[in-house]
Amino acid sequence: MSVITIIGAGMMGSALSFPASDNSHDIRIVGTPLDKDIIEQAKLTNYHITLKRYLPDGIKFYSDNEMEEAIKGSDLIIGGVSSFGVDWFLKEVLSKIPNSIPVLSVTKGMIDLGDGNMLTYPEYYRKYTNPYKSLNAIGGACTSYELADKDNTHVCFCGDDINVLRRLKRMLETDYYHISISQDVRGVESAVALKNIYALAVTLAVGISEKKEGKGVIHYNSQAALFGQSVREMMKLIKILGGNEEDIVFGAGDLYVTIFGGRTRKIGVLLGKGFNIDEALDTLKGVTLESVVIAGRAATAVKELIGKNKIDRKDFPLLLHVDDIITNKAMVDIPWDDFEIEREL
Repeated sequence: MSVITIIGAGMMGSALSFPASDNSHDIRIVGTPLDKDIIEQAKLTNYHITLKRYLPDGIKFYSDNEMEEAIKGSDLIIGGVSSFGVDWFLKEVLSKIPNSIPVLSVTKGMIDLGDGNMLTYPEYYRKYTNPYKSLNAIGGACTSYELADKDNTHVCFCGDDINVLRRLKRMLETDYYHISISQDVRGVESAVALKNIYALAVTLAVGISEKKEGKGVIHYNSQAALFGQSVREMMKLIKILGGNEEDIVFGAGDLYVTIFGGRTRKIGVLLGKGFNIDEALDTLKGVTLESVVIAGRAATAVKELIGKNKIDRKDFPLLLHVDDIITNKAMVDIPWDDFEIEREL
């Protein structure tokens, strides 16, 4: 049995308490400054108010000002913050974690460096922390509520040290939580970050269908076409970013999951129905939209590389259209003809 401390009481971090509990670990969950209501309710009843499930018995809950107490004696720290909490985690948490304790992050996203390159979050953390700290991450298709319900799930743990990854896999793998491991941090993490952009893009088709024929009418041909183009562009981006194209399996699976629900689907549908970006954001006021953030960052990097003649604009028509919608408040007008290819053998 190990001591696992989850910092960030959001849905995904908290859902990991289920496989951790099934492996008989001692679990601690620490809330961020934004998680006060979650922690207060969990302390009283063990019920998670956003995951809408009772968490496993025996978990100890801590507020953010009790974090150092929760870290003591831990064998693993799971970083459970969203992409909007990355800087908080970097400044307020990582410095308090001894180098001997590995960190496993659930956060998906990337940082644009402004020169056509991007950093994954583990790389971003590495840039500003002790070089001997063990920084690892989880990629792959996994919704928090289905993990909590113990639906069969396949993810990838990535990091620099294969032996650490093997140990983390042994700590958390169950008969429903299946784990691959990879040292290709950039490939895995860029794949699962990029899927947020393209989930928004695919769900534009859902909104277009609803606008034309009413809610509940779904056309799959148009979604499939956008899905295929998304995978094509994601593979190119993974390669440009220095990752292995085979890691598309984790991004494509994650893309599939994200299309069917959540915040990204909501904004994609609104945009497809004819809302401009300001109207869509206003409708979803108070909802964190990581897809909009990562779309802007990826498009900025791609446009920088296009300007330097390092890549061809025609390879990214869908990404650039999503960027036009977000940046220039353009209305949805899918560039279908730009998806066509001609390949001779």
